[in-house]
Amino acid sequence: MIARSPHQQLRRRGSNAATLAALRLTRQIGEALADGLHGKHADDAARRLARLLGADAVALADGDRILAAWGRLDPAATAQILAEALDELDTVTDPPLRAAPLIVSDDLAGGLIVAGDVTDAEVAEAALLVATALDHADLARARERIAAADLRTLRAQISPHFMHNALAAISAHTRTDPERARELLSDFSDYLRYSFAATGDYATVADELQAVQTYLELQRARFDDRLDMTVQIAPEVLPVAIPFLVVQPIVENAIRHGFESRPGVGHIAVRGFSEGPLCVIEVEDDGDGMDPEHAKAVLTGTSGTNGTGGIGLANVDRRLRAVYGPEYGLLLDTAPGAGTKATVRIPRYARGVIAQ
Repeated sequence: MIARSPHQQLRRRGSNAATLAALRLTRQIGEALADGLHGKHADDAARRLARLLGADAVALADGDRILAAWGRLDPAATAQILAEALDELDTVTDPPLRAAPLIVSDDLAGGLIVAGDVTDAEVAEAALLVATALDHADLARARERIAAADLRTLRAQISPHFMHNALAAISAHTRTDPERARELLSDFSDYLRYSFAATGDYATVADELQAVQTYLELQRARFDDRLDMTVQIAPEVLPVAIPFLVVQPIVENAIRHGFESRPGVGHIAVRGFSEGPLCVIEVEDDGDGMDPEHAKAVLTGTSGTNGTGGIGLANVDRRLRAVYGPEYGLLLDTAPGAGTKATVRIPRYARGVIAQ
């Protein structure tokens, strides 16, 4: 090991501090641009860019319009150098100003203008940093739009088959067991209220499982209590935020395609627990199961399955991946005659995923 002099140690600590400060500013710039150039924090992004570059002034533009700025810039000179940079699609220098285009997904999104003792290479790297942050922001918003559209689709697919059978089960109890009929009608009302709630795209695990238990009670009445269910949830995952209507479609699929048409008692187990930083939810049935290749087709929406079961599972998988990233989603462990276990693994804490 090479011993360092006190002077070298001080220089190393100073270098480490500068590196840490630069990394922190880079992260903060990305966060400030999460809503794009038109976002309310774009001025903060310009201020932090100026600090990162050691510049006298920084401006961010959308086309020929300055949307955010920090420091003093001459309007006429700024407009001229910005127009040149956007026209040439390259960094343009006219001391003390430098400008570079912002290229996002191969499209011209705007420009960056910097004043001060900064090199062309530094301005070009800063423009790439901003463009990357804008690209990530566009991707995040696209994922949110996909998830919201898929949720609307799933709500529109709330099974008419289930509604008909639930109402038939309630009707069947009105004479033989009026008290049970009232309880089931209350459960049915709670189920519809939750399924069509307009309070946001996310709920807590506790809320999702309460809705699932209500759904299962309605199904038990329909199957004359031939449905045996077990719900085991660890307390630490109850407050975890999860995309709305994730668990219920999985349970519905287990009933409809697991043992709806077969005699005898069917068993469904719903489990929730933590696995390090992850929240894990499992729905397991002892139904008919399916071929693993068919299960893959169900998740991709290419199975040709009639009804909402297959569609619902593909919808759930797509929304999970849209919200959390491609490494997350719905896993099916199944085989013919061996039942099915569906597993959801999601981060216990994810930015922007907040239950309403």
